[in-house]
Amino acid sequence: MADLSHLMKIAKYAALEAGKVVMEVYESGEFATEIKPGETPLTRADRASHEVITKHLYKTNLPVLSEEGILIDFRERTTWEYFWLIDPLDGTKEFIHKNGEFTINIALVQQNRPVAGVIYAPCLDSLYMGSDETGVTKSKNGEQYKFAPLTVRRRFNDLLIKEHVSVVASRSHLSDETKDFINQFHHVTLTSMGSSLKFMLLLENQADIYPRLGQTMEWDTAAAHAILNASNRGVYNMDLKSELCYNKQELTNPFFIAF
Repeated sequence: MADLSHLMKIAKYAALEAGKVVMEVYESGEFATEIKPGETPLTRADRASHEVITKHLYKTNLPVLSEEGILIDFRERTTWEYFWLIDPLDGTKEFIHKNGEFTINIALVQQNRPVAGVIYAPCLDSLYMGSDETGVTKSKNGEQYKFAPLTVRRRFNDLLIKEHVSVVASRSHLSDETKDFINQFHHVTLTSMGSSLKFMLLLENQADIYPRLGQTMEWDTAAAHAILNASNRGVYNMDLKSELCYNKQELTNPFFIAF
């Protein structure tokens, strides 16, 4: 059994240190942007953050799977009981547009389930951490807040009959399918935001639901998924019952609904 409290301290430090190098690039304005396969942008900050995070996480002697690392064969990955799953810079488009809505995501995954997560938003100096063992906290401007888990998980049918529903959606990827999904609610307030900060609006009760009917990868969601689970919320498949699973042969997520 992993010592989650100890491992999360290492992940927290890694995220904060990565935030420093990301902000150095952000403030310099020299992004040196490339386009990866799939039209995904890549900057000098993505690479620098990856190097800093992996340097710290390798000290735990657990495998690391990173968006900016080498893709590891599925047959090897199936032997891992625990591993780190990281997105060194989530919201690269937001980074390039300089709107501050980008994060550093570090998740600890046990086989196919994220069990601990750290999300750091350097521009906002906001750091979220969560696991069942440690609870869920947010640190901002030197102060720490603790979130009590929901006493009962929310049900999708309750949202359908709610008079007013607050929906958060991707700033960069609002698909037609997502718009159709949103239209089934009565009165909607729609908030657009980048990166895993969308999930954190659910945690902070600033949004009721986050539908993502578009492509994401496992490293985009794992840290937030762990944090939401620890707060008794879920990131569900379209059946609205089963949740996303991780360390699949293909690392692409299916469409999902978080609430």
